[in-house]
Amino acid sequence: MKILVTYKIPFYEEVVESLKESVTLGKINDLDETYGGMLCLLTDKITKEVLDKGKNLKIIANYAVGYDNIDVEECKKRNILVTNTPCDEVNEAVSEFTWSLILALARQLEPAANFAKNVGYRGWEPDIFIGTDLKNKTLGVIGAGRIGSIVATKAAAFGMKVITHSRTSNTKLEEVILSADVVSLHVPLTPETRHMINSKTIFKSGAILINTARGPVVDESGLLELLQNGSLAGAALDVWENEPYPRPELIEMPNVILTPHIASATKSARLAMGKTAVANLVAFSLGQTPPNLI
Repeated sequence: MKILVTYKIPFYEEVVESLKESVTLGKINDLDETYGGMLCLLTDKITKEVLDKGKNLKIIANYAVGYDNIDVEECKKRNILVTNTPCDEVNEAVSEFTWSLILALARQLEPAANFAKNVGYRGWEPDIFIGTDLKNKTLGVIGAGRIGSIVATKAAAFGMKVITHSRTSNTKLEEVILSADVVSLHVPLTPETRHMINSKTIFKSGAILINTARGPVVDESGLLELLQNGSLAGAALDVWENEPYPRPELIEMPNVILTPHIASATKSARLAMGKTAVANLVAFSLGQTPPNLI
């Protein structure tokens, strides 16, 4: 089976070694009827028009846990299998990064570091960059799946209480958000979760928001309104509504941290993602059910 790989993923040679001569490294536009498989990124939009080019495509291995970049329903109609890359390494990497953002935002790390680097520091003062304690505060985890659950377990190290909301829980989304000092998002992007956070969302006074899920889960125009009127004390966004273009007003706000979608960017996670994607392709080529079939 001929396989199109749309990006030279991290540790490419090591990852694709088992596929050998089956692989062609190219772009999404190179897809044609000669390919039976494809390894793509979340930035590759797999639409009906793209699928029309790959008339003999049988499997798509998405190098990501989320798969909102793929028209899954259209793939089902065409009997094209879709797989993703959930793995322990990604879960741990994203959960650790989530806590990095929580701590950085609570303790004003970014503005303080910029202040020091720009030679603004003139000596110790008791009233600069006053942060927020986490002990005895409440963490609200929205989406208590693989990653959200790990984020929740780490809260004990900081003496925080935890409340969660998920599709299967009895807790209401609005109640969790209103009760939490820190709200951390870990939901997939679906029609139901798009703009889950918006200008009408009511937060607890002094609360901060963390998003390491998908950008459009947050309506950034609504977020800006909440930040400007003081309904939300701060936000840390590793994912943006219109990547790679952050909302200009958010860039200038000292209580907003923006990072470039790097929550899972560790060596072990990136390698594991590649190996998982390839394992899905190999299993299919051997006539087996891919282990991470969506």
